[in-house]
Amino acid sequence: MTYPIPDCFYRVSIKALVLDSSNKFLLVREENGLWELPGGGLDFGENPQEGLRRELKEEMALEAKTISDYPSYFFPAINPKGQYIVNAVYATEFFHLDFKPSPECLEIRFFSVAEVFEIKEKMYPNVLEFAKLYKIT
Repeated sequence: MTYPIPDCFYRVSIKALVLDSSNKFLLVREENGLWELPGGGLDFGENPQEGLRRELKEEMALEAKTISDYPSYFFPAINPKGQYIVNAVYATEFFHLDFKPSPECLEIRFFSVAEVFEIKEKMYPNVLEFAKLYKIT
């Protein structure tokens, strides 16, 4: 039996927070030209770390070395399709960054908050929300 989606429904998006030595965070450029945090939608029945590992493998052909047990950031946003999403952002380390390009990851680059806002029209809305919250710990 299926039930109608309630008004408070949010799609859960699991994202990787990958930092460089300058505490800039990794973004991926998708086929549409917009920059996004690495990761994607959490499938029903998946735990977040499993889902994030799957998404990173599918989109970047990369294996995560570590993924934190708990999200570093958790916030709502509206995606370009007008869907309400909630982003759970997990500190993640890779063995290497030799990714394999795909439509969801044509390019990777580390950004500072200032750089995100310099080209904000090329960012997904959730990246802008993340940049407002990002603090170097």
